[in-house]
Amino acid sequence: MGIKKTVSVLGLGRMGSALAKALVGQGYEVTVWNRTPKELPNTRSVATPQEAFKSDVVVTCLSTYDVQQPLLTNEIKTLVNLTSGTPEQARATAQWAKDNGVEYVDGVIMAVPQQIGTEQAKIFFSGSENHHVLQAFGEPVYVGEDAGLAALHDLALLGIMWATFGGYLQAVALVGSEGIAPERFTPMAMSWLNEMGTLLPEMGEETRTRQYETDVSALDINVAGLRMLTEANREQGLDTTIPQALHDLFERAQRGGHGTHSIASVIEEIRK
Repeated sequence: MGIKKTVSVLGLGRMGSALAKALVGQGYEVTVWNRTPKELPNTRSVATPQEAFKSDVVVTCLSTYDVQQPLLTNEIKTLVNLTSGTPEQARATAQWAKDNGVEYVDGVIMAVPQQIGTEQAKIFFSGSENHHVLQAFGEPVYVGEDAGLAALHDLALLGIMWATFGGYLQAVALVGSEGIAPERFTPMAMSWLNEMGTLLPEMGEETRTRQYETDVSALDINVAGLRMLTEANREQGLDTTIPQALHDLFERAQRGGHGTHSIASVIEEIRK
């Protein structure tokens, strides 16, 4: 591909350090900056962000947008923003980039630091389709021109992860209250999750068409089940925040006229 561009990485936490090492591994000339000076092998460490902006591409992986924003300047040629935030924060930064003549790529890293540079790491990105630097980190996945879409996909998937982990931990606590060990219960949970995953395409289609008729499992039955789950956790002396919240959400959809409809109809309450 000819001479590779110079790249600067701002932010050398675990993830930022992994990004810089991956770039070095791909033959890029890498400059690094961190608020607390830190040296990385085969990189050039600079004392100020301004020195880092001399590179062709600037990759930011900072703790928050509030930390990043004061550092930005029109001296940057191409900004690849891998700082986590909301879609609106990404869009505001994209607007700043447009106003200042800076090419902008917004990305999110769907991996842990140890996976950077491997095929296990997926990098969702939006805004500019220029992604040659992202290829050093894993598999780039372009999700659209709207700069906020990468963050939107990131948070949507993390929401599934957090909800799944929360449900699993609640379940482990529930069976554990009667002395059932996690290693005995977890294989059942994994099998159950695999089976439930096969239902998602059909559920997604229902939410698209808003056709919720069902002859399988009506919302009425599930509201009653969640009421029982909440009570069982309470009887076992456990916190009921998670099952109670789900019960209340499903019950609102039930009261909204979806009692005989499928679980997918709950999205109408969420969309409000």
